[in-house]
Amino acid sequence: MVLFLLLASALLGLLAGLFPAVGTESERESNPRPSYQPPSLEPLPSPAASNCSQLTLKLDFSSEVVENEYIVTFTGYFSAKARSLYISSALRGAGDKKLEWHIVPRENPASDFPSDFELIHIRQASSSSLLTLEDHPYIKRVTPQRKVFRTLKYIPSPEPAVPCNGPPDSQKWQSSRPFRRTSLSLGSGFWHATGRHSSRRLLRAIPRHVAQILQADVLWQMGHTGSGVKVAVFDTGLSEKHPHFKNVKERTNWTNEKTLDDGLGHGTFVAGVIASMRECQGFAPDSELHIFRVFTNNQVSYTSWFLDAFNYAILKKIDVLNLSIGGPDFMDHPFVDKVWELTANKVIMVSAIGNDGPLYGTLNNPADQMDVIGVGGIDFEDNIARFSSRGMTTWELPGGYGRVKPDIVTYGSGVRGSGLKEGCRSLSGTSVASPVVAGAVTLLASTVLNRELVNPASMKQALIASARRLPGVNMFEQGHGKLDLIRAYQILNSYRPQASLSPSYIDLTECPYMWPYCSQPIYYGGMPTIVNVTILNGMGVTGRIVDKPIWQPYLPQNGDNIDVAVSYSPVLWPWAGYLAVSISVAKKAASWEGIAQGHVMVTVASPAENDSEVGGELTSTVKLPIKVKIVPTPPRSKRVLWDQYHNLRYPPGYFPRDNLRMKNDPLDWNGDHIHTNFRDMYQHLRSMGYFVEVLGAPLTCFDASQYGTLLMVDSEEEYFPEEITKLRRDIDNGLSLIIFSDWYNTSVMRKVKFYDENTRQWWMPDTGGANVPALNDLISVWGMAFSDGLYEGDFTMADHDMYYASGCSIARFPEDGIVIAKNLKDQGLEVLKQETAVVEGVPILGLYQTPSEGGGRIALYGDSNCIDDSHRQKDCFWLLDALLQYTSYSMTPPSLSHSHSRVAPPAGAERPLPQRLEGNHLYRYSKVLEAHLGDPKPRPLPACPHLSWAKPQPLNETAPSNLWKQQKLLSVDLDKVALPNMKSYRPQVRPLSPGESGAWDIPGGIMPGRYNQEVGQTIPVFAFLGAMVVLSFFVVQLTKAKSKPKRRKPRIKRPTYLQQQTATAGKNPTV
Repeated sequence: MVLFLLLASALLGLLAGLFPAVGTESERESNPRPSYQPPSLEPLPSPAASNCSQLTLKLDFSSEVVENEYIVTFTGYFSAKARSLYISSALRGAGDKKLEWHIVPRENPASDFPSDFELIHIRQASSSSLLTLEDHPYIKRVTPQRKVFRTLKYIPSPEPAVPCNGPPDSQKWQSSRPFRRTSLSLGSGFWHATGRHSSRRLLRAIPRHVAQILQADVLWQMGHTGSGVKVAVFDTGLSEKHPHFKNVKERTNWTNEKTLDDGLGHGTFVAGVIASMRECQGFAPDSELHIFRVFTNNQVSYTSWFLDAFNYAILKKIDVLNLSIGGPDFMDHPFVDKVWELTANKVIMVSAIGNDGPLYGTLNNPADQMDVIGVGGIDFEDNIARFSSRGMTTWELPGGYGRVKPDIVTYGSGVRGSGLKEGCRSLSGTSVASPVVAGAVTLLASTVLNRELVNPASMKQALIASARRLPGVNMFEQGHGKLDLIRAYQILNSYRPQASLSPSYIDLTECPYMWPYCSQPIYYGGMPTIVNVTILNGMGVTGRIVDKPIWQPYLPQNGDNIDVAVSYSPVLWPWAGYLAVSISVAKKAASWEGIAQGHVMVTVASPAENDSEVGGELTSTVKLPIKVKIVPTPPRSKRVLWDQYHNLRYPPGYFPRDNLRMKNDPLDWNGDHIHTNFRDMYQHLRSMGYFVEVLGAPLTCFDASQYGTLLMVDSEEEYFPEEITKLRRDIDNGLSLIIFSDWYNTSVMRKVKFYDENTRQWWMPDTGGANVPALNDLISVWGMAFSDGLYEGDFTMADHDMYYASGCSIARFPEDGIVIAKNLKDQGLEVLKQETAVVEGVPILGLYQTPSEGGGRIALYGDSNCIDDSHRQKDCFWLLDALLQYTSYSMTPPSLSHSHSRVAPPAGAERPLPQRLEGNHLYRYSKVLEAHLGDPKPRPLPACPHLSWAKPQPLNETAPSNLWKQQKLLSVDLDKVALPNMKSYRPQVRPLSPGESGAWDIPGGIMPGRYNQEVGQTIPVFAFLGAMVVLSFFVVQLTKAKSKPKRRKPRIKRPTYLQQQTATAGKNPTV
């Protein structure tokens, strides 16, 4: 019995050794297998461990110009000989016989095929020779060659270890917002709590592999493993004999280094998340991996490398492309145009949305494009990652409104991927979330029998229609929600080509998801509310809207109380277009309060690719439900108008940051909108009861009698003479004005110049933080002006701690006004001469009541950083409240009027006012100025935007009560779409190739593409079987013991004399 028990224990131990238990990461790494050797960079602990990683991925980024090299883009694809002839012909026309130029050879896999660009070297190129090149009929544009440096450094974290599930404020985070494209990966997460977990809760254990968390194993067991799908990884390469990959179809090198291997590990990690077959399992282990090495080991890349690699990806008919880079320049034409061309060729591009959160308006390109799947990051508790960039897009400003981005979110913290040589490591960032979605897309594409149905639009439609919405998070943080792989599979396998909308409905009453629309009701006389909807066209790469969209109000739901105007893309290409919906309140509802509903019907048509009839079309009609809350028009004193029209931002021009201390963020690129980098200010004003509207047109286009205050913050644009005249008249008639200015100093502007690769020349800011000379023209009639002084410093005002960050001072102010002055540092002196000096009595705040009867009031402040989310250190929302009390209600704050810091208003005679920078190029980017011989002059005043309100077609029917759940792509009810029966597969073990590691982890040498049953679930089965074996043995032994006949003991024959004595004794007892 003892021997059998020992044998049973040995058998159970053997089984447990063959199928190791799946525990927490800390348990697994505390007992490593003897054959495992860590990679050159230590693997980071999993988020399931007790503490987060002690290694931080530090990202540094810089760029420099390639001297005398230019990218010549053609209008089509031509052979190398034809391209050379076109360039020669164009340069001969320049008439410069001394011009030295040659074509730079590009030795890469694409060099043998026709191309749409050429790289040339021109020695001492003049602007005329470049213009001559662009005049050639087959040359589209000429742009400089760019050299990009990306630096990923793994450094020990200086902070002590903290629990991964700790509060968000327990971790440190830094933001560096580069203005060029860079990798989007981080070392550790810093999470933005959504407010759903404010009470105590049990923290669940985090599963090990992201593919299994998203239930990829369900599709694996159905036989779907990515087979037949070509996926491209644009990164740092991949080693040839890495043990995690079995189907690397092609490795190509687009750099100037003679190697295909990854010397950094980032490309290997990304490829592992997509297609690793063991240890840290990827989503699609049987997919065809195409590795594009576009960064050197020194992390250098060039624009031409990307363009060549993109062309080769089109040639190779790549299905899915992951791009974990990004930057704010959505006007980088060679790059953006090539992305459009890629998606037009049915390449599904997945890109990271950026790591510039939690600031709004920080989306990176190309993820912000309509045809690209933009991915944001969350943690394993479904909180939005603090570093994940937020919407809206800023392409459409100032006249329009941004689109919803990201498209979806998924896990981007502590995700495990393949190490450089073997093993696994953990990284965080949206460049981690991007390959998660790319791997999921690859796996999903392999499940569709008719691959013709899979295209960039249909895949995005399936992803956003199936996404799980996160509660308590708005659409500019989460897009359509969290990636749901199984629901996406169900939709994609029931898909028929059609058009859809993103977002699929407009509900201005649904908070917080529809923020900022839901944060303020609409009313008669207000600026129209603009919602920018994306049309996704799954029927074809190109399409059009048939006739005009139809507005149908629901009469029982008061739909006739709103007016709707619609503008849209004349052509939907590639795969997408826009539908801008403007909503306003009808005059008859000026005093009405309630909910109004209706819907817009849109019909999209696309050419039928396989239609037997010439000119056949596919059509799809979609419905956009609209629901709004209407309130009576608020009083004038409560209405604030934000001037968006006069705010300029990068791109296209060099508009510098407002805080010169922020040297790692040189550009003003967040849109300067109340819903982007002035979001907190907007939220504060709403909480104080103010109604804030946005003016995206000249000052001549609003009715000043409707508003109490015009708010102008950080304005860089010039003003039309008609605007200046109208504003003076409006203020005389009761409109008030608040201006938050910023620094402007021509000497400092020359100091902060930089060499730009796009124009191949030195860029100097055409304005400072604000356009002070233009502001002075606007307010000069009242004897006011800002100076070119540049100041910073801490001070106290009205018992509030304040910080003045690169602001200007007030140079002139009316003598009967109120002026507050503070002692500040002369930052201009520090920038120019590296000297420090304190200036006493710097006028920074001015309040003035205009003398005309019933006239408005004016307030000036020299710095906007205290209300700007970009670099705000100490907010001054209290000051904005006090100024609005003054301008709206003529209530002078006693804390300011009786302040000890009040000084006599400056006359400004001792110092000249700032002048515009000589030779500036603001006219290139201005909506007001145009080029002219000598100084630029104003353009003709444009006409005010005129909306063509749609003719209503009322419906006498009840509107749906829940717009979100009512929307279902393709009318597919997911509850009725069952998953197919699982196929059982035997494990298939692949023998090790020479040079591969024997350190097989989960599932111990088993191909995850063929068999991926959760090993942890099999251990209790073996334990139960072992116990049953032991129990059966005891039962059998017990049964045998009871059923066997008893053996009689042998009887000993007793002696005769004893028998006689016994017999006698029985008869004669002894007395």
